[in-house]
Amino acid sequence: MYCYVAERGLRMKKIQTADCDSYRRMNTEELRARFVFENLFQPGKAELVYTNVDRALAGGIVPLASPLELKVGGEMACSFFCERREAGVINLGAKGSVTVDGKVYNLAARECLYIGKGSKKVSFGSDSAKNPAMFYLLSYPAHKEYPTAFAGMDKARRIPLGTKKDANERTIYQYIHLEGIKSCQLVMGFTELHEGSVWNTYPPHTHDRRTEVYCYFDLPEDGVVFHMMGQPAETRHLIMREKQVVLSPEWSIHSGVGSGAYRFVWGMGGENQVFDDMDKVDMAAMK
Repeated sequence: MYCYVAERGLRMKKIQTADCDSYRRMNTEELRARFVFENLFQPGKAELVYTNVDRALAGGIVPLASPLELKVGGEMACSFFCERREAGVINLGAKGSVTVDGKVYNLAARECLYIGKGSKKVSFGSDSAKNPAMFYLLSYPAHKEYPTAFAGMDKARRIPLGTKKDANERTIYQYIHLEGIKSCQLVMGFTELHEGSVWNTYPPHTHDRRTEVYCYFDLPEDGVVFHMMGQPAETRHLIMREKQVVLSPEWSIHSGVGSGAYRFVWGMGGENQVFDDMDKVDMAAMK
């Protein structure tokens, strides 16, 4: 269901994802309709998806000549977007800015802004309408206020992982985490695969205490990622392309392999904020 308000340039879609039993009976189109968010980055628009999984909300915001304000309708039952929410924003396009309650934050490509609970007026702008910013937004409910904070790539905590031998050599950039930008429950950053590596994590893992949302980006025009999902003994895959977003519920495995190197924004919300709180999957049980 879409709730579209033309004068705001904002559209919100509500998705009810499948549970850990019903996904087994779904075909490709049904799986994509429940787990994949396509076409979020539309010029001059803000496209949002509200999910039933931990009330996660993801979106793409592409301002052109005029700023786009982050407003809400009756579907969120609140006076302003961050009344009961926090949000993380990473710019996947050219230079732009986010204005939060009158303060302007300039974001270059792959830089991050955390928007704290209680922030009343949020708007997004591009330095150039011909070469716009593309803001990816991920939001979860929050019960505590933390200050809005910006971090450039020089402030990200960088963690090298994997090996060339295993085709999973990558660098993780952590922005919103326990030792970085403080938040109520949101953890967010992005991963960059090195040339010649294709696995974003291997072996797969789950974490029953948190959900995760991926936004794949910087894929070549003909590039794809095979995003793995499902329970270890009943797996499925979803073909992901440039700037498509996929929801990973707490019961689903987390793993993916691409046709070449790529990047993806990861974000999590749930019971804790420990980045490596995960349960490794027994590969002998995988089917």
